[in-house]
Amino acid sequence: MGVLLTTLEFLASLLLIFLLGFVSVTVLEAYRRRHTNAHVEAPAMFEDPESLKQVPCPDIVDPAEKYLSLIIPAYNEEYRLPGTLNETMNYLQQRAANDKSFSYEVVIVDDGSKDGTKRVAFDFVKKYGVDNVRVILLGKNHGKGEAIRKGMLHSRGELLLMLDADGATKVTDLEKLENQIHAIVRKDYHPGDSAAGEATFRISDIPIVAFGSRAHLEEKALATVKFTYDACYLIIL
Repeated sequence: MGVLLTTLEFLASLLLIFLLGFVSVTVLEAYRRRHTNAHVEAPAMFEDPESLKQVPCPDIVDPAEKYLSLIIPAYNEEYRLPGTLNETMNYLQQRAANDKSFSYEVVIVDDGSKDGTKRVAFDFVKKYGVDNVRVILLGKNHGKGEAIRKGMLHSRGELLLMLDADGATKVTDLEKLENQIHAIVRKDYHPGDSAAGEATFRISDIPIVAFGSRAHLEEKALATVKFTYDACYLIIL
């Protein structure tokens, strides 16, 4: 009987040590993640829907290959994403057909969805081609802000636009932001600003951010912020 009790006490001690070790590791990992960005800064990856192999994403500092990048952050949007993507692709295809100089990409950022968001996104990649529709897999849920940031950092467009996966904002509204950006660029651009000259000047040569608001739809409010080294100003239309 004494031997049995000793054995049980030994096993209980081992179990307690294991539990304490597990809790310690969990707490330390949570602390590390909270105070560092290692879990966020892991390299984003594209997945080839044909081979299912992961490939590195382009970087925002690379030369732009498209005129427009639409970034769509998505978390558990299996049912709402198809409607938004259908409307978006119809608009982009029609615009590309009317303007041969117009090029685009749609970047869907799957923020660790638990439903069929990834499957839906890859259905559109297969339908429209990986050059026009791409999917970034974050693996774990980091939140909408980080999903947008990752999409922006790994896009190929001169103009980068975030669009909600639920279709809360119509894709056609992007023209309001786009027109405002072009107005500011025309006002601020001077031929001498570009070392290579006007022939190679691109709209992305001037840093500018445009914001639209759904809070004042009846007034069609539009705010544009222009960033320079010595000034920052806000325009409300």
